[in-house]
Amino acid sequence: MQSEAVSHPNIALIKYWGNRDNELRIPANGSISMTLGGLENRMTVRFDDEIETDTLMINGKSAAPPMLERASRHLDLMRRQAGIDAGARVESVTNIPLGAGIASSAAAYAALTLAAASALGLELDQRALSRIARRGSASAARSIYGGFVELIAGDGDHSSFAKQIVPADHWQIIDLIVLVDEDIKHTGSTSGHALAASSPLQQSRIVDAPRRLKVCLKAILDRDFESLAQIVERDSDMMHAIMMTSEPPLHFWNGDTLQIMAVVRDLRAQGVSVCYTVDAGPNVHCLCLPGSEADALQALTDAGKRPWRVLRGHPGPAARVV
Repeated sequence: MQSEAVSHPNIALIKYWGNRDNELRIPANGSISMTLGGLENRMTVRFDDEIETDTLMINGKSAAPPMLERASRHLDLMRRQAGIDAGARVESVTNIPLGAGIASSAAAYAALTLAAASALGLELDQRALSRIARRGSASAARSIYGGFVELIAGDGDHSSFAKQIVPADHWQIIDLIVLVDEDIKHTGSTSGHALAASSPLQQSRIVDAPRRLKVCLKAILDRDFESLAQIVERDSDMMHAIMMTSEPPLHFWNGDTLQIMAVVRDLRAQGVSVCYTVDAGPNVHCLCLPGSEADALQALTDAGKRPWRVLRGHPGPAARVV
């Protein structure tokens, strides 16, 4: 029983931080994202009764034990549903930097969910797949779909799922991902989510989330970049305020992060259609319209004290079996 799937990371435009239920990975608030074509995780899963212990290879190397254990627990969800206990051999090939705040886990668990479900013969629609993917990484629920996607927070397993807002061809937005630090971040998102409730700002952020979601949704539907830019930057800054005021505090930004954010703000003041958003890490996603890409890239290149590697993403397709 074997299948292969390809999925893509996503960049959250309205982010969630903190879980209502850590075991089920029910997020504290809803979120909206853009699936990123140009970056991918290609996952092959083979189940066989002769495989005694699950194995996980990432780009030809054995995964660290915590990664393997997390993947095995995720596979158990689908093994139970299929009524089998066969071991699995999982091979992942990806061009996404791992653990650097570029949603590598979102792409990984979307691909793992789809490949495993296909190999086991589980006939599941996208909503069901997104619910299972959410159990591995809440952001993975969004990577099941292409284009612009909303993750409904819900209040339990069945009510927390992702859905597509509009397909990838609705609006061409370019994501210039400036990699200021490609090392694995000091605190993983799973650990960070558990600290969110300790911030005195978290509850007000959650209460305000429906408003931010509404503003972002309208901006996407109207293709209103200026409105999108304002709400995306505000939401990103709010999430990092939660991190910085949690106990213990988390500081993901570094000097390069702040410099890029300042460059982006200056560019937009000059009429360049670009904005920033930063996930749980120091690397900066610079979202821009196609007509502003060259100006944005040149300014980012000129600003660097050292050459920064820049990845390019765009609205991408749904996860799929290949």
